[in-house]
Amino acid sequence: MLWLIGILATAVWLYVLRVMGKAKLPAWRFFWGGAGLFILMMVFVRPVLTQPLAQGVSALAGFFGRATGTFTPYFKYGTIFVYTPVGAMTLQIDMECSGILEIMAFMSLLVFFDVYNLQEKILVSLLGIFYILVANAMRIILICEIIHMGGSGYYFMAHTYIGRIFFYVLSVLLYFYVFTKPHIIKMRVGNFKYD
Repeated sequence: MLWLIGILATAVWLYVLRVMGKAKLPAWRFFWGGAGLFILMMVFVRPVLTQPLAQGVSALAGFFGRATGTFTPYFKYGTIFVYTPVGAMTLQIDMECSGILEIMAFMSLLVFFDVYNLQEKILVSLLGIFYILVANAMRIILICEIIHMGGSGYYFMAHTYIGRIFFYVLSVLLYFYVFTKPHIIKMRVGNFKYD
């Protein structure tokens, strides 16, 4: 029954998307397409890719942890064991920490962003996904290092504030170079264009 609802919702989404394309409503097509694709990916892609991405992020961050001896990854389970001055702490890489939400949001916007052609979208999507994974691994490393130096009492501050701000700054840079700058460069006003 759930699959039937999903198929019907997808059919309605595609139909409205097609109507918006024929009506030449690019802004509405972008919003409708991006939001719909994100919802579809939440339903169909997120359950499949969350655990592999969590494992990948813990493995990426684990290279640094093993090299420095400050934390040990158990990528099979998507967990990290952080050594602190007074003991140890285990961190679980879950859906929010896996990067799946950020990757799905990025892909949903990129698919309907009309500045790139198909080949460019494929290349930019691969580079963007890699960038998000590395940025997320760097965020996990930063959190683990703060916990390693300060102890488990620093977990909330490191995860909730420092890690998020660090990751959001890197995300803004990605969005600027993928969406804002190319759009400004290709935009034309009369005989004037940005190059």
